[in-house]
Amino acid sequence: MAGQAPPEPKVDRRRDAERTRADILDVATEEFANRGYSGARVDEIAARTRTTKRMIYYYFEGKEQLYLAVLERAYAEIRAAERAVDVDHLDPVAAVRRIAEVTFDHHEAHPAFIKLVGVENAQQAEHMTHVARLVDLNSSAVDVLRGVLDRGQQDGAFRTDVDALDIHMMISAYCCFRVANRHTFNALFGRDLLDPTTRRHYRTMLAEMVVGYLGRR
Repeated sequence: MAGQAPPEPKVDRRRDAERTRADILDVATEEFANRGYSGARVDEIAARTRTTKRMIYYYFEGKEQLYLAVLERAYAEIRAAERAVDVDHLDPVAAVRRIAEVTFDHHEAHPAFIKLVGVENAQQAEHMTHVARLVDLNSSAVDVLRGVLDRGQQDGAFRTDVDALDIHMMISAYCCFRVANRHTFNALFGRDLLDPTTRRHYRTMLAEMVVGYLGRR
């Protein structure tokens, strides 16, 4: 019919759907991180994304499914950053340093991730256990670290009585503490752990701590 607008291309509709879904996840991440699972409101997420509660349920079915999608994306992002490290072309010491630095950088840049981890721990990981992919995502990160440790042990650079999961815990604990306890630490000791002037110091400190622990005994 003359004057009738041509139908919207399917690819554009798909991109719009992907953008809408990403926008919902962005806002939901902040809402769950700041208010926790129980305190977060889907109505508030809908209002901030200029969509409707019905539309959110269309994409995610319900509040719990939305929360699980937020968790999955948050963990996928840090694991993707770790996998992007080209450890195969670095010597073991440099590779471990780089993995620690990537975690340090990511956690500092994504404080909502740290809050989400706290929220889920407060719930005894009640929701996380429903997402099987999270186990695979995090296992792959430990596998990369294990491969680096194996090379370092074969080269004689690392002690042999170390466990990849322990090193992962060491790196994660340091990086999480620095972000999660920023305000209480500052209130008690008068030191802002995220002060830009001390960033290089703490980043180097982490790498030295990990490499020092791994050194031959």
